[in-house]
Amino acid sequence: MSKNLLISTGGSGGHVVPGTIFYDHLKKEFEVCITSDKRGTQFLNKEKYNVKIINTPKLSNNLFLLLFQFFLIIYLIVKSFFFLKKKKIDILVSTGGYMSLPLCVASKILNIKIFLFEPNMVLGRANKLFLNFCEKIFCYSNEIKNFPSKFTSKIILIDSLLRKEFYSAKSTENINKVINLLIIGGSQSTKLFDTKVKSSVIKLSKEYKLKVFHQTNFKNYENLRNFYYNNNIENELFYFRNNIAEFMNQTNVCVTRAGASTLAELTFLNIPFLAIPLPLAKDDHQFQNALFYKNMNCCWLLKQNDLKDDVLFDNLSNIIRDNEDYLIKKKNMKKFSYHNTWNNINQKLINTINEN
Repeated sequence: MSKNLLISTGGSGGHVVPGTIFYDHLKKEFEVCITSDKRGTQFLNKEKYNVKIINTPKLSNNLFLLLFQFFLIIYLIVKSFFFLKKKKIDILVSTGGYMSLPLCVASKILNIKIFLFEPNMVLGRANKLFLNFCEKIFCYSNEIKNFPSKFTSKIILIDSLLRKEFYSAKSTENINKVINLLIIGGSQSTKLFDTKVKSSVIKLSKEYKLKVFHQTNFKNYENLRNFYYNNNIENELFYFRNNIAEFMNQTNVCVTRAGASTLAELTFLNIPFLAIPLPLAKDDHQFQNALFYKNMNCCWLLKQNDLKDDVLFDNLSNIIRDNEDYLIKKKNMKKFSYHNTWNNINQKLINTINEN
């Protein structure tokens, strides 16, 4: 009889996408269901995934609101306790974040086995809180910042989790006379990231044959559509929920935020990228994610505070002109990702969970 396994996720796409990948890897071996907060459901196909809403609030800095949230979290822990008992959950896989707190506490009380997942190069605060109680933590590196040395034996190294469609996606072409530029703002796709690239895109379009694939949100869509139309720049706009692999395999260079999933996908498809980390990301984890790939000479790195005047245009122009450096980065990406297969990760996850 197969065991009942729960995947706890929610919040941003950076948590939810890995949660769905865990689901697809484990659904044949276990009876799997997913919990998410309301914010995370926008990234979930409710017809495909068995989703239960446990709407954990994001903790506030306001003392009075924090007191209310404290009692709300106590209530959610009790709710999680009865949910886990009703579903007869044997195993919890948490993708981190504050959303996981009630379920992890309830799982500890019920003596349910807890497995954590940390895709970033900085240990998340929720994961750090539950390291002492988990069986193992799945990571992409054993050099994660803020990771307590006494728990390093719990690290299980896995290759980057990728959605299944990426394994059938084609590798990209090199830069030649046509520049197919991909712009990725992540699941939260801020207006700042949409606006800062405009002047650089206009200048590039005057020097090269350019097509832009631009990820944005509903709020900024109309503004961007008008911008590209008015400047006669070939483009395709898309949302986070679209199949991004379809756009990635048409591009040869990318400007992106530095979420762990996005960088893993670009690296797997050998698309050299200029990373501009979100400076407000918790514990500056996006910068550390990008630095990890930069240190392997797989990408270029630019801080958002340096986005002044022609800095972005100059960086992109240098990338396009220096074909030797571009090809070196593609080669390093291929070397890093060659052993990443769906079956290898599948067996690693299943074996680890079954053995612990």
